[in-house]
Amino acid sequence: MQVLIPAAGMGKRLGQETSDKTKAMVKVCGKTLIERCLDSVVQHDIKRIILVVGYQKNKLKKFLGTSYKGVDIHYVENNIFDTTNNIYSVFLARDYMLEDDTILIESDLIFDPKLLSMLIENPSENLALVDKYKTWMDGTVVKLNNDFSISHFISRSEFKYDQVNDYYKTVNIYKFSKSFLNYVYVPFLEAYASAMGDNEYYEQVLKVIVNLDKGHIKALPLNGESWYEIDNAQDLDNANLIFSKPNERYELLSGRYGGYWRFENLKDFCYLVNPYFPPKSLNNEIIFSLPKLMQSYPSGERTQAMLSGQMFGIPESQIVLGNGAAELIEKITEFLDGTFGIYKPTFEEYPARFKNIDCRVPKSEGFSYGRDEVIKLAENNDGVILINPDNPSGNFIPYEDLISILKHLKKLGKYLVVDESFLDFAEGGFDSSLLNIEDLKKYPNLIVIKSIGKSYGVGGLRLGVLACSNIKLVKQVKDSLPIWNINSVAEFYMQIIGKYMTEYKESCEKLITARTQLMSNLKKIPYLVPYESQANYILCKVIDKDAGKLASDLCNKYSILIKDCSGKANVDEQYIRVAVRDTRDNESLVAGLKALL
Repeated sequence: MQVLIPAAGMGKRLGQETSDKTKAMVKVCGKTLIERCLDSVVQHDIKRIILVVGYQKNKLKKFLGTSYKGVDIHYVENNIFDTTNNIYSVFLARDYMLEDDTILIESDLIFDPKLLSMLIENPSENLALVDKYKTWMDGTVVKLNNDFSISHFISRSEFKYDQVNDYYKTVNIYKFSKSFLNYVYVPFLEAYASAMGDNEYYEQVLKVIVNLDKGHIKALPLNGESWYEIDNAQDLDNANLIFSKPNERYELLSGRYGGYWRFENLKDFCYLVNPYFPPKSLNNEIIFSLPKLMQSYPSGERTQAMLSGQMFGIPESQIVLGNGAAELIEKITEFLDGTFGIYKPTFEEYPARFKNIDCRVPKSEGFSYGRDEVIKLAENNDGVILINPDNPSGNFIPYEDLISILKHLKKLGKYLVVDESFLDFAEGGFDSSLLNIEDLKKYPNLIVIKSIGKSYGVGGLRLGVLACSNIKLVKQVKDSLPIWNINSVAEFYMQIIGKYMTEYKESCEKLITARTQLMSNLKKIPYLVPYESQANYILCKVIDKDAGKLASDLCNKYSILIKDCSGKANVDEQYIRVAVRDTRDNESLVAGLKALL
């Protein structure tokens, strides 16, 4: 048995990574793709390696030499690599292919070495490794028969997103018998290349063979084994994460701050969204309008303010719609002078964005604080920032106490900035909101900020509001924003959300129930001390364990991502924060935590 590796391409989409070397020499986690591939190859009884080279061929040949760990390397040169595709590289190696059973591996792959063992040990003579199709995948897609033979290669024009559950993506690792190569594939390859030219792909030949029923190619679906095809810079970044060392993975994931949709097996207990909203009917409404929305510019500020004002019953002159609450936090700091007090640990955007900040740490267990502490914090500051419920503690100040604080600060001529991003998850949260025209009118010193993305389950749309009865201040914020800071999909969401408020309130009730159950289960874990929370997350003190290692172990062993909050408030204790997800996911979290006893 021999291995054929087409590695002639330029890898233009990788930019500077391939400016002076072939794609096969790009490193993932400190090791080149070609070395990783060949390390897997030489573990088996392989007679020779055929490497088709082109772009930067001399550098690759010098790097590898004429053998790799005792296995001979034979080079085939594609000197027109810049005008041909991989069908020509495979065509050039056809004489080698006629001589022996051949494993074909594309050079831009990184994969678990187990995959080659699976391929070689499988009794099927002609075999393709495949994986269930996922939205981030690109390239050759196939359908399978009940006997796991490939029934159809799906062309781009044939691809239907409502059928993706039936699709498989080829891993681009194949095993072909000598007989199949001699009597089927190579003759078809020569005919196809002659008829269609050199700027095609070798998979097209397989498609013709399957369609004409001239040879059966079996498929071996993967079962969670790791692999990645590296075509561009983001692919490389993702591969560096997937194949990172266990002690590095948690830190790398945490440093991304999102984008976890590309890692489908990951359960994200770190970022805080509503798992019970939006409903399917709302999603379908957006999907129906999506093509038109993508092609259309959004409205300007006046319409955005009107839509957000309609949502919360506030005049458009007193409310701003932002690209997430984070944008509005940053903007408001440009127009508020003086020093603002805040209790830590808290949402770090506030200490990071406010120019003058007075951070205090509550002395009470679980970082709890109330009305009196907030009023005291205001004494030596020009205003107070209050996240209610606070993040990560879940500390909650009820409406009556908020009004008392507001009255006190109004007398002193000081601002109260209240972030209500998680308020709807509190028991009685809707009745505790200051985001209403009456309170805003009474207290011109009140600024309310609210993330819509978090509570309404649409973090990807990046929506947040700021409201204040100080029309001059609101106008200053509006004037500082880009004319189109909100995209059309987000605007459409704001337009239709009013129809779904009943479902939204029901989703918040569901989350409260899930939080109660999760809290009960967390209390049963001996090394955790969970603190009561009125948000969609729970802060836990970690006893006799390192919180960072706990988070890393959960990530590596169970694909569960939590927040290590140790050091957030400059205290020595260890803390983690876990989001409240749906019941099934919460049970997975608890099971993982129990397994780490």
